[in-house]
Amino acid sequence: MARNQLQVLNALDVAKTQWYHFTAIIIAGMGFFTDAYDLFCISLVTKLLGRIYYHVEGSKKPGNLPPNVAAAVNGVAFCGTLAGQLFFGWLGDKLGRKKVYGMTLMVMVLCSVASGLSFGNQPKAVMATLCFFRFWLGFGIGGDYPLSATIMAEYANKKTRGAFIAAVFAMQGFGIMAGGIFAIILSSVFEAKYPSPAYMDDAVGSTVPQADLVWRIILMVGAIPAAMTYYSRSKMPETARYTALVAKDAKQAASDMSKVLQMEIEPEQEKVEEISNDKSKAFALFSKEFMSRHGLHLLGTTSTWFLLDITYFSQNLFQKDIFSAIGWIPPAQTMNAIQEVSKIARAQTLIALCSTVPGYWFTVTFIDIIGRFAIQLMGFFFMTVFMFALAIPYNHWIHKENRIGFVVMYSLTFFFANFGPNATTFIVPAEIFPARFRSTCHGISAASGKLGAIVGVFGFLYLAQSPDKAKTDAGYPPGIGVRNSLIVLGVVNFFGMVFTFLVPESKGKSLEEMSRENEDYENKTVPIV
Repeated sequence: MARNQLQVLNALDVAKTQWYHFTAIIIAGMGFFTDAYDLFCISLVTKLLGRIYYHVEGSKKPGNLPPNVAAAVNGVAFCGTLAGQLFFGWLGDKLGRKKVYGMTLMVMVLCSVASGLSFGNQPKAVMATLCFFRFWLGFGIGGDYPLSATIMAEYANKKTRGAFIAAVFAMQGFGIMAGGIFAIILSSVFEAKYPSPAYMDDAVGSTVPQADLVWRIILMVGAIPAAMTYYSRSKMPETARYTALVAKDAKQAASDMSKVLQMEIEPEQEKVEEISNDKSKAFALFSKEFMSRHGLHLLGTTSTWFLLDITYFSQNLFQKDIFSAIGWIPPAQTMNAIQEVSKIARAQTLIALCSTVPGYWFTVTFIDIIGRFAIQLMGFFFMTVFMFALAIPYNHWIHKENRIGFVVMYSLTFFFANFGPNATTFIVPAEIFPARFRSTCHGISAASGKLGAIVGVFGFLYLAQSPDKAKTDAGYPPGIGVRNSLIVLGVVNFFGMVFTFLVPESKGKSLEEMSRENEDYENKTVPIV
């Protein structure tokens, strides 16, 4: 395939692993570190928000966010992310990866800070402004998905491309863990400085006025890692694949990559013009030609990401509810407000440390050895197995002596999500579509995933409520319970395994080979002997 490929692209494909690869991983990865911190830190503070703003005088339980407010606070960032993935994905193909890349970071920095500054002290004002800024925070985060994946794919060599893209995505694990660790440290400082009784001893006194600063600081700190990488992103050259194949500027592509690879590269402007003038490649997105070449692949990437995120985000955001249900986190009334933040953060950090982070790095290690398809299929299979193993004997797990077993099994579902479809659904869309649609198609696939996350977050919020009206949280209708919710998630994982068969294997192949961008040019220029 390489004989008629542009020299600049072939040089990237066969380049040995160099310092610029690691620089790109760090620059792109810090964006994902911030993304994960910002998206998941909200689960650390929702219980605190309920105590501060929705306390009910005389209630035996601390205040909870009302159902509609909880759904908005948890889900609004995903709505913004979905919109950002579609918009910035499309913009990345129109204006170039680099031009758009800095915009997403600035949106994230500004909205992280603004989220913590949510105005007023009345519940409606605070929640309305928090949701507004978290929507736009999600919008910026959304742009990071298609752009980071596309940039890393277009910079990487074909031998280790999967590991490089996976390493960018793996920074999510550190972002989740950092959010938990920071919340533990901050709550410990506030607990030492402003001690207070448990809710059952003093309902009002259990939430000190300074607790209002805790959630604001946790949300605002997400701006720091994003701000730190802005300058580096602005100095990255445009990817050669965009410059040569989309912008059709072979000279600039060769010049940029000569500096990056530290070697002489011939511009080959005539070959670029010949490839760009090939009528067989002039088809539009969603045209009949596009659908015949890439339609099933797009269905595969969108459906698997959609199904994965239903499970993944509902599990991640509602860990605290599941752990409370099995008694791993003490009853809320036995703690003060700041202690509850600390307990939730400890549980979330332990899961991230023991299963989420190792799962990501297993993918980095093995993806270019056993391939994307095998890892995704295996991940969905084991997620299905462990979800049913938790759900079917659920009444066994809720006994105190069996809680550790439940936590171990629950952790394994996270491990195989990350050593599985959570990583591969991010990687594959950046490898299998033509350069002029790559960012857009990745954005569409990622947006499908966020649609799944919204379904998971809003659905699980209601479904996981007890069927017994007397045991539901205030304001919620009866649901189907945690056990039946876990069964539903197990079925979703099974369908993810089925739809994986629509996704092609891209291990060891060039981006042009996967997207068939060389195909017609080669058939036309290489005589058949």
